[in-house]
Amino acid sequence: MNEVMSFLKQCINKEDTVILGLSGGPDSMALFHLLCTLKKEIPFTLVCAHINHHLRKEALEEEKFVKEYTLNQHCIFEKKDLEWQKKTNIEAQARKKRYVFFEELIKKYHAKYLITAHHGDDLTETILMHINRGSSFKGYAGFRRKTIYKDYILLRPLITVTKEEIENYLKSENIPYKLDESNTSFSYTRNRYRSLLPFLKKENPKSHAKFLKFSEELFLIEDYLEKMTQSALTKVYVFGKVNLREWNRLDFIIKKRVLESILKEEYQDDIDKINDRHVKQIFTLCTSKKPNQEIHLPLSKTLVKEYNTLYFCNKENQKREEYILEDHLVWSPKERFEKLKSTDEKSNFILRLDQKEIAFPIKVRTRKNSDVMEIKNLNGTKKVKDIFINEKIPKRKRDTYPIVVDGHDQVIWIPGVKKSKFDKNSHEFYDIIYKYVSEENVDEK
Repeated sequence: MNEVMSFLKQCINKEDTVILGLSGGPDSMALFHLLCTLKKEIPFTLVCAHINHHLRKEALEEEKFVKEYTLNQHCIFEKKDLEWQKKTNIEAQARKKRYVFFEELIKKYHAKYLITAHHGDDLTETILMHINRGSSFKGYAGFRRKTIYKDYILLRPLITVTKEEIENYLKSENIPYKLDESNTSFSYTRNRYRSLLPFLKKENPKSHAKFLKFSEELFLIEDYLEKMTQSALTKVYVFGKVNLREWNRLDFIIKKRVLESILKEEYQDDIDKINDRHVKQIFTLCTSKKPNQEIHLPLSKTLVKEYNTLYFCNKENQKREEYILEDHLVWSPKERFEKLKSTDEKSNFILRLDQKEIAFPIKVRTRKNSDVMEIKNLNGTKKVKDIFINEKIPKRKRDTYPIVVDGHDQVIWIPGVKKSKFDKNSHEFYDIIYKYVSEENVDEK
């Protein structure tokens, strides 16, 4: 355990505050003893966090044991009683509840470190579990000895030692502890994997060291890939939208990691709702040659592809009612119409009209399936739907795009896109000028 103590000395400084997860079992009691020994040399604050799962009759006795032992060592004792609404998937629920409690204490005591008693055998079990059930590249590596989070640092000092070494240390130092009989029950997934360790150690007594090296190598590669991923994200993911042209230039593994990073940002604590099938669907969407598509994902989220842009759309667009266009009209937070007295601008954002040729009132509304327009300088009519497709107006925008019509519901202008035969050139007579102002790029692809 000398190497463990050396590691702790490198990390913990005078006046640091440390939160220790202390169950009262052999692993956490051995670590508690090491920290108490270090505390005599380096004064720091040690807070012992005990969680009573209330799943065994011995739980109260163990809580009393931990509390008395902690206070006898002049450390702070904190405990949490867990409540269970459903006694299914206990392992996952318990882990989540534990870390919520730990983080509460980190904030309360402004702690620098959270320390847990995971050891080398735990790492081996975790890697085996993740390989067998499937995981991410990072998941196959298990867990690190030192992980830096935003508000604290998580340390697992015992990762280099085995359960046997911990038991020998407890015996040599005469350290008391409590045994949890559920750790031998095959009703828990981890315990079933634990039964494989004797075979591995018989094949190679240093198997835990091999698994540790495997983990460290994977994390080295993971760190490199993460740097590449973050670099790629800054190029392809801007203002919540993916540039698929740039994304398609990436290597496959970086493409996948970029999408995974975006999914984690979108789903956060609910990322477990996304599975491999969803990822495959997203890849198919991204590589499809169809310009406008969408797929529906868990939690009522929709992923939309518009030409070379990909983004999440969490709410269905609401169709608007029609409005009379007079001197000023706000169509949306990013779109408005203004009546001008004069302008030299010549574009599809400006409409010049002779009011004698127009039926009033002039209105702005969303499109109808039957909408057609007589395009300026073009004989005949054309469907508004086809105009949108030809001009590559994103499908999502088509149902909410403003259409300007006269009193007979005749389309006279698709602002920023096309003008009708009623638009006048600057040298012709006109007595009405409207301008469409949009902060969005209608040609976005």
